[in-house]
Amino acid sequence: MISLQTVIQTYLDGAKLGRKQSYRNLAVFPLLSGYAADFDYITLDEALTEDLIEVMEKDEAGSVPELKVLNKSPKMILILDGEELVGAKQNRIVNTTILIQGKSNTVIPVSCVEQGRWSYESPRFHSKERLMSAQLRGLKAEQVHRSIRTSDSFRADQSEIWDEISSKAARMEAESPTMAMSEMYEKKRSKLSDYVSHFRLVEMQVGAVFSINGKVVGLDSYGKPETFAKVFKKLVESYALDAIDWSETEVASKTLRSKVTRILRTAGVATVESRPSVGLGTDFRLESRNLNGFALAHEDQVLHLSVFARSNEHREEPFRSRLQRFSNRRRNRR
Repeated sequence: MISLQTVIQTYLDGAKLGRKQSYRNLAVFPLLSGYAADFDYITLDEALTEDLIEVMEKDEAGSVPELKVLNKSPKMILILDGEELVGAKQNRIVNTTILIQGKSNTVIPVSCVEQGRWSYESPRFHSKERLMSAQLRGLKAEQVHRSIRTSDSFRADQSEIWDEISSKAARMEAESPTMAMSEMYEKKRSKLSDYVSHFRLVEMQVGAVFSINGKVVGLDSYGKPETFAKVFKKLVESYALDAIDWSETEVASKTLRSKVTRILRTAGVATVESRPSVGLGTDFRLESRNLNGFALAHEDQVLHLSVFARSNEHREEPFRSRLQRFSNRRRNRR
């Protein structure tokens, strides 16, 4: 078996940056690669559409941090970190990327994104093809990493997630009776569609690095161009939601491409820890002073790599404090 560092480094070494695409304050640098995992799997949305999978409460009473997944098909199913599952007793998001074995029953770690509901809306969960916003996913990734170290579990800090969703919803004037994360997406549907319409897929694109207001905020990349194409729209929306929340004119930066290159280089040499994944494969946790992230690999092949700039990074103005400053400015105008 090759080393942990080599799995990530080999994947990143084979990628090159495409030409920047931008709209308003969001910039996207395509990641292009001939990399392609040599085994077949389908996405969660495909599996739900084809009725190949059932996602339900762990039992009749329910358990907030866990759901049960029944894969009725012989196909492997890729469930992505941050994907929202809607229905049952309350909406949840998935805590980490998981590859579900064919013909299997798996309990997966999740977090609640609908604080004010604990009653059955439907017996099963379905998908609205949404991801948790990138900023919240980054915070959750740090929480999960801490949980793995302390309790060997993929748990997030539920109270902090509720607090962050509540704050974000208030800033975006998208609060709902159940404090559902989904309300932000519904409230900003028109603006999100505008963002998505200005970005396009590029041949051999396996991922992208995202920048908001001239600051690199994250990277998401996958094991096949086909996978990236399937999640492209909802991935762009997840970063666009943060761009709308942090709505200022992009700061022109001649060094932005070099910053993007730097985060790729840093991800390749970050400290890596691993453990068996919830499903198939190996879960990697990446960490450095400036970033945190994770990857899922199966048979030494990367299926998903996700990296986030740390909110406490020693930059001119950290991302999270800029969000707070923007929130304060809005309140002061009222």
